[in-house]
Amino acid sequence: MTEYIHFELGAWSARQLAAVEQALNRWVAPPEPRPAPAGLGDAMRYAVLDGGKRLRPLLVMAACEAVQGSPAAALRVACAVELIHAYSLVHDDMPCMDNDILRRGKPTVHVKFGQAQALLAGDALQALAFELLTPEDGSIDPATQATLCRMLAQAAGYQGMAGGQAIDLASVGKALTSAELHDMHRLKTGALLQASVMMGAACGAAPAPARNALCDYGAAVGLAFQVVDDILDVTADSATLGKTAGKDAAQDKPTFVSLMGLPASRNYAQELLSQAHHSLKASELGPTAALSALADMLVNRTS
Repeated sequence: MTEYIHFELGAWSARQLAAVEQALNRWVAPPEPRPAPAGLGDAMRYAVLDGGKRLRPLLVMAACEAVQGSPAAALRVACAVELIHAYSLVHDDMPCMDNDILRRGKPTVHVKFGQAQALLAGDALQALAFELLTPEDGSIDPATQATLCRMLAQAAGYQGMAGGQAIDLASVGKALTSAELHDMHRLKTGALLQASVMMGAACGAAPAPARNALCDYGAAVGLAFQVVDDILDVTADSATLGKTAGKDAAQDKPTFVSLMGLPASRNYAQELLSQAHHSLKASELGPTAALSALADMLVNRTS
């Protein structure tokens, strides 16, 4: 998008990620002054720190910037959505689900700490996410706290991520229609990505048409992210991805590539990217360069 040619995503992302990493290190089961019992904090920190794209936190910060909202509130929201994402990965990787041994380029949490500790670490990360959204320091007013908690709960629960994972597990070996596949990924992957955008926007104020446009943007990038994930599962290796490549085909899971084929999936990802840019333009918000650049990055990524 030529209007964003002067925007430096790398420099912007580096600033945001530095703040997010510092906050996560401070808030996720710190060793002092009161360590989590029985080594639980070690598993929690292993699951969250020093790894991952942090795409969801970046979307939060970019959306907050677009509505000129509160950076302090957005930082808490960014960490909260990352904790929900991390907990979901811990649980998804366990033998009762996807039974994976590699995540973010290192052994999965249950491989490193055992299944029971991994289960508890995921539970604790989920609880901590909502604790971060309800601070007592005045950085988020009570009404906004309630709004943010509701948005995150809906995105993570049966109407969102957990519901999508249930469909995913029930669909192994089945041929889904296009509508069914879209519904699954709108919940499993798209809901939390879209919520990241909308929760970031909730840290400020914007007219209803702008919020609706941001919602459409979030839906487009959420689905595009999954389409690209399906593409990379068959085109990249495990070292590049930081997780096990080819596992969708090995587990006979329905994907956009298995439904549409590789060339059509690539074209579809670009169509969704165009939709995302159109939605940003329709928002008529000024500072949307970061959101635009993030959309480009997530669709054109190689890992």
